[in-house]
Amino acid sequence: MAQELTGKVAIVTGGAGGIGAATVELFVAEGARVVIADVAEEAGEALAQKLGDVAVFRRVDVAKQDEVEALVAFAIEHFGGLHIMFNNAGVSGNMHDRFLNDDLADFQRVVGINLFGVMVGMQAAGRHMAENGGGVIINNASIAGVLPGHALMSYRATKAAVIHLSKSIAIDFAEYGVRVCCLTPGHIRTELTAFKQPGMTDEQVARVKAAVSPVMDSNMPLKRHGKPIDVANAALYLASDRAAQVTGVVLPVDGGITAGDPVNHLKEIMEARTRALAVEG
Repeated sequence: MAQELTGKVAIVTGGAGGIGAATVELFVAEGARVVIADVAEEAGEALAQKLGDVAVFRRVDVAKQDEVEALVAFAIEHFGGLHIMFNNAGVSGNMHDRFLNDDLADFQRVVGINLFGVMVGMQAAGRHMAENGGGVIINNASIAGVLPGHALMSYRATKAAVIHLSKSIAIDFAEYGVRVCCLTPGHIRTELTAFKQPGMTDEQVARVKAAVSPVMDSNMPLKRHGKPIDVANAALYLASDRAAQVTGVVLPVDGGITAGDPVNHLKEIMEARTRALAVEG
């Protein structure tokens, strides 16, 4: 490792699993000391124990402003500062395929975690960074905040808001030397996109994975399954001095999904035209 984060202190919310855990481990490997913030106490404590004195777990519900503010104060007191804030915690919400069927019962919970949690995380971290020479704030959104589509309307709304908020705060914080950037992962294999559900056998999981994977990959130009480390690597770049002139950026980690439709529709049109003319002849 190049030790690109030596001397830095970071907070990673949602740090006990998935993208968060991969980022925590990478940041530590690159020399940072990290506070793992999550509601998953057992997994968070286990990760902190695995990494040693350079990592510590703190239970935090990011939807509660006082807990986020206390988290920032804890990181500063425990490690002597705060240089990187990765607002990663998020939930998907109810999986209704059509909006008319959504009772919006979990709307406040999704907004509280995905949007309000990011907002108060930026504010609490930004206040310290503004008074102490700057820093980096990274927010984790999603391609669902970029591309309209079916289902997960509360989730899509919050992730779109995080993208717009990140750009706005990047402008607002720039004078303090605080950089703010946003990641938009797509189809990353994490707990939120896991194939295994409670009660499923290993054989069922394998069948579901075989059936679902081609569908998930259908709109992705790079036919490669994204992993949490792919997002962690992007976060490392934004957190490091390599990105010293980068702020307000929205960086996709999606295998090209938001670049455009991978289907060659012109080819399909020409082939359909050829078939039509052949029938006529």
